[in-house]
Amino acid sequence: MKIVIYSGSFNPIHNGHLSIARSVIDKAGIDELWFLVSPRNPLKEAADLWPEEERLQMVKLAIENETFMKASDYEFHLPRPLYTINTLKSLKSDFPQHDFVLLLGGDNLTIINRWYHFDEIVEKFGLIVYPRPGYSIEEFKNKPNVQIIEAPLLDISATDVRNRILNNEPIGGLVPPKVADYIRNKKDNMPGSEIRN
Repeated sequence: MKIVIYSGSFNPIHNGHLSIARSVIDKAGIDELWFLVSPRNPLKEAADLWPEEERLQMVKLAIENETFMKASDYEFHLPRPLYTINTLKSLKSDFPQHDFVLLLGGDNLTIINRWYHFDEIVEKFGLIVYPRPGYSIEEFKNKPNVQIIEAPLLDISATDVRNRILNNEPIGGLVPPKVADYIRNKKDNMPGSEIRN
């Protein structure tokens, strides 16, 4: 199978993430999309990063009715530091029957040349890219192993969702209903809750 890897903190997952994922599944000719939840980096300050198990559970709730999506904790079990190329190589080693391709937003594409072995990522695995406003991807449009997918970009950010939670503001319409219920039940134990107004 051809598997798209959608990697991120998903802190929390929101309807914008799901909109992009659905478009990629619909347009990119792939079999599945795996939400690869990034673990917390103990070497970095991450006061507003919710525990990885909580973020993983929210992804599972968000996609439980989505046929071609999977929530993955694969990177939780890999040695640190984490590099995308090593994750992809490890996935290919553990699942040799699958072909993996990396999903990126246009904002990340503009800095991919700073990534560890970025050229190997493009050459051996390939990229599916969705444009982001304010970021040019023209130089990548005709490159081998790079596929551009137009996806609807909802004006939602995980930062905005977290700020709304901290201020006891509604998040309906920003996240799936089961994710909203989960957050409502857990928010007092989430990082940053002590500064809630």
